Amino acid sequence: MLAYIIRRTLAALVLLLVVSAVTFGIFFLLPKLAGETTDQLAAQYIGKNPTPEALAAVKRNLGFDQPVYVQFGRFVKQLFVGAQYKFGPNPVTCHVPCFGYSFKNHVEVWPEIRTRLPVTFSLALGAAVLWVLAGVATGVVSALRPKSVFDRVSMGVALAGVSVPIFFTGALLLFLFSYQWPVFDNLHYVDFISNPLMWARNLVLPWISLAFLYSALYARLTRAGMLETMSEDYIRTARAKGLHERQVVVRHGLRAALTPILTIFGMDLGLLLGGAVITEQVFSLQGIGFFAVSAISDNDLPKILGVTLVAAFFIVLCNLLVDLLYAAVDPRVRLS
Repeated sequence: MLAYIIRRTLAALVLLLVVSAVTFGIFFLLPKLAGETTDQLAAQYIGKNPTPEALAAVKRNLGFDQPVYVQFGRFVKQLFVGAQYKFGPNPVTCHVPCFGYSFKNHVEVWPEIRTRLPVTFSLALGAAVLWVLAGVATGVVSALRPKSVFDRVSMGVALAGVSVPIFFTGALLLFLFSYQWPVFDNLHYVDFISNPLMWARNLVLPWISLAFLYSALYARLTRAGMLETMSEDYIRTARAKGLHERQVVVRHGLRAALTPILTIFGMDLGLLLGGAVITEQVFSLQGIGFFAVSAISDNDLPKILGVTLVAAFFIVLCNLLVDLLYAAVDPRVRLS
């Protein structure tokens, strides 16, 4: 078990390095290969009508006049030790972890992202609990009662959930429960520590709009996995031994069907932790997704770069946790 954890952790670290290299190439190498000069590349970091002094400062601070491998080394190094940027006589410090520095607004990117993490975390984790519970429970019951009324209705609702986009579901929920019937009016993010009840109350509609889509996918996947698992020989053997039906379903059937569910859960949760862009836009939640859209609108490349790195980190981290959970769900994985 320990060897398995070490292997997976090392693989995740290597993957993070590869992701950092790809991200660096997208933002720093590809523009040069496309024919951009260092002045044109530097101008994208400081906005319109840059002065020659500002261009020279950005090129010096980001090392555009140095070899690519030196630039990549600085790019990785600043994540762990920070960086200093010189604008005239007063240097500016980008503290650890340095995910970039906005030369347009003269602010560090990481503090901007950090203040928005609680919003995205609250949205993603709350919705994840809803869609896993609802989706898995619906899928199990449908698999145990195939072609029943419940199965047909639940799979029909699941098909609708997969087909309806989040921006439509979110707007419909806002119209019905915030404007038509003001049950959840004046929605805005409230910090969990300051007021847990208001925190949950203002996130109910975003949670439901996200969970409706994902629970539909999980219900269909769970149903398919359970139908296949419950027809296996070891299930019939467990029943022949006289085990209670609940034990057969939960310990033998559901446990074997959880592997593909864990796989997509890691990817879905990692993507949402990197920013639930549409949901945050619909409900005006100032999370990472909202921050990313604002950075793209302002063409603020350091902010876009920072969001990309943070999102990649969460995706790799969630997939690492899923790999470790595999060993708990399926002991055969430890031998691989």
